[in-house]
Amino acid sequence: GKKDAKALRRQGQIPCVLYGGEKQIAFTLHELQFKDIVYTPDSCIVSLDIDGKKYNVILQDAQFHPVNDKIIHCDFLQVFDDKPVKIDLPIEIKGNSPGVIKGGKLITKLRKLRVKGLMDALPDRISINISKLEIGDSVKVGDLNVTGIEFLNPHNAVVVIVKSARAAMMAAVDEE
Repeated sequence: GKKDAKALRRQGQIPCVLYGGEKQIAFTLHELQFKDIVYTPDSCIVSLDIDGKKYNVILQDAQFHPVNDKIIHCDFLQVFDDKPVKIDLPIEIKGNSPGVIKGGKLITKLRKLRVKGLMDALPDRISINISKLEIGDSVKVGDLNVTGIEFLNPHNAVVVIVKSARAAMMAAVDEE
């Protein structure tokens, strides 16, 4: 209840719930243990040991206090090797864009992509090669092809775009 949760938070413990298995399991973790899970752009699989039983989980949701931004509650989802899981994977941009070299500006619209797939098939991050992007070109979710996973974002959603900057527009006027 509320009183117990507040008492735990005063001691530096955070109430958590594990979903996805046979039953829901309520447990607590010390707030310092969340540093490597919550405050990183990467998605991680966490191995929890609760009462001597091990669970592979992902962080599903974290709730923060509205004033001091401390974590007040976390939900974990148990993952299995034979069941597909929905997870947000960070993108990684590789290469040099000719459009950026000519003065364009690289804009990253999405930093993470929602995907669905088996745990063995999920990569650590999604690599996007921008070495062929000219000014005005973009990479959309539908352009990406990674084996073993399904993208859940809209196929026409722009991930990365090279827009013309003022310097590029001035260079084009000078050429004319």
